[in-house]
Amino acid sequence: MSERCRIDFWFDPLCPWSWLTSRWIEEARLVREFDLQYHVMSLVVLNEGDLPHQLDDPEMMRKVYAPVRVVAAAEKVRGPEIMGPLYTAIGKRIHHAGNRGFQDVVARDFDVLIADALAEVGLQAELADAAADPSFDEALRRSNDEGMGVPGAGIGTPTIHIDDQAFFGPVVGRLVRGEEAGRLWDAAVTFAAFPEFWEIKRDRGDLEPEFS
Repeated sequence: MSERCRIDFWFDPLCPWSWLTSRWIEEARLVREFDLQYHVMSLVVLNEGDLPHQLDDPEMMRKVYAPVRVVAAAEKVRGPEIMGPLYTAIGKRIHHAGNRGFQDVVARDFDVLIADALAEVGLQAELADAAADPSFDEALRRSNDEGMGVPGAGIGTPTIHIDDQAFFGPVVGRLVRGEEAGRLWDAAVTFAAFPEFWEIKRDRGDLEPEFS
């Protein structure tokens, strides 16, 4: 494990648990020193052939593909450094606007949401066309493979690699801030430094994500 850790974070913009974990990581960066790179992961591509029944709705399918394709297109034209800012711009418009599941997502105007997010980070409006372009799905598969094709990666998002040690999680149910975020980061680094450690888990019961 290097003195200054590197974390690679795979996200799907629609996943509320990924969003909360990413906000913890951003808070931890304020009180700890490490390098961070975001990568897109498409849960709908990852779970092809085993999708929940809610995704039988063509409009829902259009919306679950839209953000990840646009993020992949943005990375192609601007490079990996755009991933974090664009994820933040999209994620806050989804999760802090009351997303609580499939029905909330399908009711949202994703065309406006994506257009506003692209404008916020200074990207050209034409990138929104990628939302309906399946040619970006191959890039999504490659990114999925990079995140998941290593021991320890788990089942989806959030997936993180700490100095190339892969984990599913940590999954948190609320925003974690300040030194509390730093202590959780310290624990994650400790686990990552122990090659034989592979799992810690508990039932979340009726816990729902809290974004405030």
